[in-house]
Amino acid sequence: MRRFAHAPTAENPSSSSDVRRTDRDTLARLWPYLWAYKGRVILALAFMVGAKLANVGVPVLLKELVDRLAPQPDRAAALLVVPVGLLVAYGLLRLSTSLFTELRELIFAKATEGAARSISLQVFAHLHALSLRFHLERQTGGMTRDIERGTRAVHSLISYSLYSIIPTLIEVTLVLTLLATKFDVVFAWITLAALVVYIAFTVTVTQWRTRFRREMNEMDSKAHTRAIDALLNYETVKYFNNEAFETQRYDEALERLRVAALRSQRSLSMLNTGQQMIIAVGLIAMLWRATQGVVDGRMTVGDLVMVNAFMIQLYIPLNFLGVIYREIKQSLTDLDKMFTLIEREREVADAADAKHLLLSGPPSVRFDQVQFAYDPARPILHGVSFEIPAGQTVAVVGPSGSGKSTLARLLYRFYDVQGGRITVNGHDLRSLTQDSLRRSIGIVPQDTVLFNDTVAYNIAYGRPQATQDEVVAAAQAARIHDFIAGTPKGYDTMVGERGLKLSGGEKQRVAIARTLLKNPPVLVFDEATSALDSANERAIQAELAAVAQGKTVLVIAHRLSTIVHAHEILVMEAGCIIERGTHPQLLAANGRYAEMWRLQQAGHSDGA
Repeated sequence: MRRFAHAPTAENPSSSSDVRRTDRDTLARLWPYLWAYKGRVILALAFMVGAKLANVGVPVLLKELVDRLAPQPDRAAALLVVPVGLLVAYGLLRLSTSLFTELRELIFAKATEGAARSISLQVFAHLHALSLRFHLERQTGGMTRDIERGTRAVHSLISYSLYSIIPTLIEVTLVLTLLATKFDVVFAWITLAALVVYIAFTVTVTQWRTRFRREMNEMDSKAHTRAIDALLNYETVKYFNNEAFETQRYDEALERLRVAALRSQRSLSMLNTGQQMIIAVGLIAMLWRATQGVVDGRMTVGDLVMVNAFMIQLYIPLNFLGVIYREIKQSLTDLDKMFTLIEREREVADAADAKHLLLSGPPSVRFDQVQFAYDPARPILHGVSFEIPAGQTVAVVGPSGSGKSTLARLLYRFYDVQGGRITVNGHDLRSLTQDSLRRSIGIVPQDTVLFNDTVAYNIAYGRPQATQDEVVAAAQAARIHDFIAGTPKGYDTMVGERGLKLSGGEKQRVAIARTLLKNPPVLVFDEATSALDSANERAIQAELAAVAQGKTVLVIAHRLSTIVHAHEILVMEAGCIIERGTHPQLLAANGRYAEMWRLQQAGHSDGA
């Protein structure tokens, strides 16, 4: 029976640290993934500088074109030649801007996609490495949304920073230098003042409204979590006729999302309006100064056109600075959430000197004074000790909640014991690598969950490299081959989400088949035939008994008739072993086991 922990742990999602990294920390965490492609990074930066040099050169050539076209009687002959050359150069500069930009994006695409792939893969692998406690307590919908947004954040962050912020800074520097050297320094000061006010306003307002965006994302994750949870458990929803209730809960989440989104939009409109006012004031001041210069004869009409073109080129990207800054801040937040998942400590981790478990035959398994609790306030196992000798079968029986299934989870090292130890051939499980340990164990769990794939895929999951013939042989041994062969698509039949297209007995036989295919030296049968009818149960029991020959087997059973041939039977109650012995010995002792046997036999008689 499953237990759910409530005490916060290193992996408990509900108690995950709310300590937020600074943006600099998040960027520093991202940098190594990008620097793995340092050649491409440097080349992309070079192309970016080239694109901005060409872009700044465009207004300069435009000024020359305008001045050349101005009426000058003494240079009428040159009018037919010089503008053509300037037009060609103007066109080439425009082309160079686009060409360098596209080359930058082409070169850097591999770095962006590679970084996103590496981070996503690391998150995926790390989530699988976390303990069972984390996965029992996680909220799948919200977590998948965080991963999805985090992966997208890598692309957004690189795109906005490398393709928008840095190029704009380079262009601003070039323009300010040109204005200060070619004209009087007042132009540079007006531009700089407008930029400083614009950036200060944008950063301040965006910082203020980030909480609205964060709130909106939280509401979005909660709504998504509710929707996914209801859809995954749709059978339960239908059993209790709660479609309207779930729809109402989802609508409540969507309403909170709507309110948060409206609040975010209002603050965005305020930001955009303020930005446009600052841009308009700066542009008017620059054009007024340039117009005065033309009137006074200090500047040409071409100079006025160049100043205007510079302002337009500067303010177009700045126009999006609020959006860009907000997206960068949001991307950093989303990326931070994903990095938080990566950095979540494992509750069960391999020791630095962990050894690989190497077995030449069935091992002996020993539980030595094992103590364990999912929640410190509610201990489950109290000093449990027993041994499964190599090649023998030990069965564990007892009422629900006695700790039977916990033994299997501890043997798999889904959790570490809090007292005593579990050994395989004398090796403490904590001194072994989890991978080598789990490769040596096969389990038919009480609750069988299948992948939304074909029957063949689910059986072959026990040993992915198995041949089709081996898959068929495993299905035959599990007495499910005839059923599969009788379906229109045979082994290519899809089993549906969590295997819901199959009956409980069919799912259990698929689970038995994939464990038989794995063929490990240690087997765990956790109510392995509980969902089968009596005829199939007897047939599969005989098959399992044959498979168990020469293997070390732990059987967790409810039906006592399935374990009468076990080498030893343990009776558990309240986390303790209260009786042990063979079936005849326990019946002769006339204790708890004998009482359970009589009750089950009476139940069978009544059913008959």
